[in-house]
Amino acid sequence: MILFPGIGYTNDRPLLYYTGKMAVSEFGFTLKRVNYRGLPDKVKGDPVKMKEAFQAALRSAEDDLKGLDFFAYSEIVMVSKSIGTAVAGAYAKKHDLCCRNIYFTPLEETFSWIRPESGIAFHGTADPWAGDEAVIRGCERLRIPLTVIENANHSLETGDVRKDISNLGKLMERVNQFLGTV
Repeated sequence: MILFPGIGYTNDRPLLYYTGKMAVSEFGFTLKRVNYRGLPDKVKGDPVKMKEAFQAALRSAEDDLKGLDFFAYSEIVMVSKSIGTAVAGAYAKKHDLCCRNIYFTPLEETFSWIRPESGIAFHGTADPWAGDEAVIRGCERLRIPLTVIENANHSLETGDVRKDISNLGKLMERVNQFLGTV
């Protein structure tokens, strides 16, 4: 399993942390984490900086995964968040990897990189980085099951701590079910 974080949503944040922990402890996965370097500041709303961030993140993934023998594994699962969803898709496409994916809060750009039926996705209806229609349409077109969390932001949080903890438990149950099919 490879974790591709977001710009501010690092590998130690709940969605990625618990997915990785569950994959190792319950399913015996080996875990690899990509860490981005050289990302520009103030990316949101700036297409030029967004492209720079994507390119820097992809370079980081290339560096962090260099030398990894993908053929040594029977299955590869990429778990990605935000910009990481596009980076994971681009990386898999560039290296011709057939892998399963968990896409947390994919960006609209993600859908130009990923393969049909390649995994599952999660999206919040209050996500300012990706509109509901674009994500729903992209998932439908590529036949990727989508779990939508009402009133959740780009971190899949609503602002109500108890609701967020409950939602996180439900999300991890869905992730567990998915990993059980890999």
